[in-house]
Amino acid sequence: MENHHIKNIKKELLSDNWYTLNKFTYEYLRPDGTWETQHREAYDRGNGAAILLYNAKKGTVILTCQFRMPTYVNGNEDGMMIEVCAGLLEKGNAEETIKMEVEEETGYKIDEVKKVFEAYMSPGSVTEILYFFTGKYEDAMKISEGGGAEDETENIEVLEVKFQEALNMMKTGEIRDAKTIMLLQYAQINKLLGQ
Repeated sequence: MENHHIKNIKKELLSDNWYTLNKFTYEYLRPDGTWETQHREAYDRGNGAAILLYNAKKGTVILTCQFRMPTYVNGNEDGMMIEVCAGLLEKGNAEETIKMEVEEETGYKIDEVKKVFEAYMSPGSVTEILYFFTGKYEDAMKISEGGGAEDETENIEVLEVKFQEALNMMKTGEIRDAKTIMLLQYAQINKLLGQ
């Protein structure tokens, strides 16, 4: 749907060193009927997918832990983040991407995933839409140690955590990642682990 409150959009590339940072200049129609020139920067890193792997019988979830430089430079003392498995979309297919990411990061090979919602994660500055999934896992699905792709320098630690412990880790601040909090709360609200 076209927005008739915006016109004369100009896009200027500021950086494409890692992903793409663009500056947009445009005119925006204010509620009082006047046109105002605005400037915004938007970082395009592609879209992504995230999944909460859970085992209702054991009452556990699979999480990952890895160093995240942006958090380190913004107050996260050691830069380590506990998160659900996630990754950028490859070839635009969220379901296939998340199955591949699960295997690379956690070592579990899963066949079925369920898309539960999607969200813009930081709509004021980042274009990314994140597709959220849940998936069941069992011990027999573990085919490797995981840890991430060799060529991506991820160094991921795989954690199997009791669901109630994961919920408590949100309260204590051990889990501060938005996608992880959203999926843990989804699991709690929808009683995925029977709690």
